[in-house]
Amino acid sequence: MAKLLPCAAVSLLLALLSSSEPVASSSVRVRRYDSIFSFGDSFADTGNNPVVFRRCSVSDAATRPPYGSTFFGRPTGRNCDGRLIIDFLAERLGLPLVPPFLAHNGSFRRGANFAVGAATALDAGVFHHGEPPGASQFPLNTSLDVQLQWFESLKPSLCATAKECKQFFRTSLFFVGEFGFNDYSFLLLRKSIQQVRSIVPDVIRTISMAIERLIKHGATSLVVPGMYPFGCSPLFLVKSDDGDPARYDSRAGCLNDMNELATRHNSLLLESLEKIRAEHPGVEVTYADFFSPVKEMVESPSKFGPKSSRKVTELGVAGFEGDVLTVCCGGPGRYHCNVEVLVQRSSCDHMQGSICSFVLGWHPLDGGGIPIRRR
Repeated sequence: MAKLLPCAAVSLLLALLSSSEPVASSSVRVRRYDSIFSFGDSFADTGNNPVVFRRCSVSDAATRPPYGSTFFGRPTGRNCDGRLIIDFLAERLGLPLVPPFLAHNGSFRRGANFAVGAATALDAGVFHHGEPPGASQFPLNTSLDVQLQWFESLKPSLCATAKECKQFFRTSLFFVGEFGFNDYSFLLLRKSIQQVRSIVPDVIRTISMAIERLIKHGATSLVVPGMYPFGCSPLFLVKSDDGDPARYDSRAGCLNDMNELATRHNSLLLESLEKIRAEHPGVEVTYADFFSPVKEMVESPSKFGPKSSRKVTELGVAGFEGDVLTVCCGGPGRYHCNVEVLVQRSSCDHMQGSICSFVLGWHPLDGGGIPIRRR
């Protein structure tokens, strides 16, 4: 049985939401929020994925084990074996887990999740233009703009007037992202890394316009995650294994060109967020750094791991040693990541590897293993 990566350190994100200055995680006084509204992809999707995939007659791995096998004990539509970062955030804020908009029949007054696995920032038509008949359906029509339309369709049930909406959303937290990973992943199927670099400004512009749109609706507190180093993703490491050592980071073993693409995305996103802050001084727009902590985890795994004696006893380790890129359920091959197995596997009969941090090649385990940092 593999030993699983422990939960993310969400307290740092809570600190940045409660104060403009750094705060020790042990003494965080969390700002009060009454609801959370989330947009994004599989890193934030709490259950919309199965609904969308079923409508499109597409098989959905998130409805089968190992997804959901730890905390919930069953698949929930989350692309994770347990909880996502947004789940930990809601728990710490004293709010219910954020319900998926497409799969929840109850009230959304405490929040709604519009994120969908494999969603892109750019409209789906951008990726399908010029494709031959019979091409892949992905990406599906679940872009950031589509998610915003879902939010706008829900809004009248939450507040009726501009004054009511201002009051309601003043105590709401908006999570916008992560976006970009799927945009670049789909584009890289038919474009070079140099060609995809030229698309980054379009992705950033789309994210920025969405933030402006939410601010007009009354949002006053937004968290915008950057990209994690997807050059360290086991799936990309296996697919891009061309034997050229110059492509790899000598310290972490990650793909330099892909991580440089993520760095460019994050740099342009930070610049855009600074402009938005300047234009809306009464609005809190927080950038959540996913890149640096994940890169540090890959480079120095022994710094991360169970801290309490209880967790050390349960997992049998005090920290991670060696490679943390091994996939928990991905078949034979390098990093235990085999593309054919990932596509065809209907369940995970056994967890492979001694220490692992990803399920099926690209989805992190319970909590994401990402100690979020403010920038």
